[in-house]
Amino acid sequence: MSKAFPPIRVSRKLIPAVDNLRAFESAARFGSFTLSASELNLTQSAVSRQIKELETQIGVRLFERVRQRVVLSDAGKRFLPEVRHILVMAEDLMMRTMASSQSSSSLSIAALPTFGTRWLLPRLHDFIAQHPGIAVNVGARSHPFDFSEEPFDLAIHYGQPVWARASCLPLCREVIVPVASSALIEHFAPRCLADLASMPLLHVATRPKAWADWFDQHGVSVDTPYRGHRFDLFTMVIEAALSGLGAALLPVYLIERELDSGQLRTILDNMTASEFSYHIVVPDDKKDNRLIVDFCNWARDCIVRSPRGWG
Repeated sequence: MSKAFPPIRVSRKLIPAVDNLRAFESAARFGSFTLSASELNLTQSAVSRQIKELETQIGVRLFERVRQRVVLSDAGKRFLPEVRHILVMAEDLMMRTMASSQSSSSLSIAALPTFGTRWLLPRLHDFIAQHPGIAVNVGARSHPFDFSEEPFDLAIHYGQPVWARASCLPLCREVIVPVASSALIEHFAPRCLADLASMPLLHVATRPKAWADWFDQHGVSVDTPYRGHRFDLFTMVIEAALSGLGAALLPVYLIERELDSGQLRTILDNMTASEFSYHIVVPDDKKDNRLIVDFCNWARDCIVRSPRGWG
């Protein structure tokens, strides 16, 4: 039996017509009802009427006339970003629905940006091959969100296994390795972990204490563990390490290709597990979904089969 959803309690009087929102956004962008009419293939009077309907519905003026132009009122300036957001969401909804309608099934995955790019996407072809006709949508999300407000079937999460109205299924540990380019390692020739302290260090902004914690964990005393170059993203740190700017602490899954090709080398072959783990997050109302269960099993199997054993 299909699940019955409660009716949505919204007032029809407060729901604006999409055509009126489009006319408002276009007129705001051009500063002209005439140019907006040309873009929308309408008459100038039709655009004026649509905006007037919107103003009447809201109860405020959205435009002021200045000489031969129309400019946004203060209320219009506040209204415009939200209108653009609604229009983009409506277009995205239609495109996703049209795409999935051409497929026998669909799966929407919210992935951590770097995890999605570096680990998931290079392997996703295998899962798709096992499910002919599937349409997959992958979006980037860095923080927990409400599944009832976001169009995703599952998420890949790093950190504590806590997520409202969802279950966090263990996927893998995160294994961290100190790496650098061959040229840098040969130049400094580190013989023990303490020698790392003399090498230039690379830091990622989201984990500013990574090197300090790593040295403490290994009992290495370093006066200035925070010195060195700092970057916003792991991808930037990887490129910096490849170019020889310094040594970096990186999760193995991010640099499998670089390690396999020899572009990056582990320093003294030292690996440690980070404090947290990766999880697949499944909303409570989808835990029995066959496709989601298949994805969870497939992802875990990929970790188990990893030649570097970082699962």
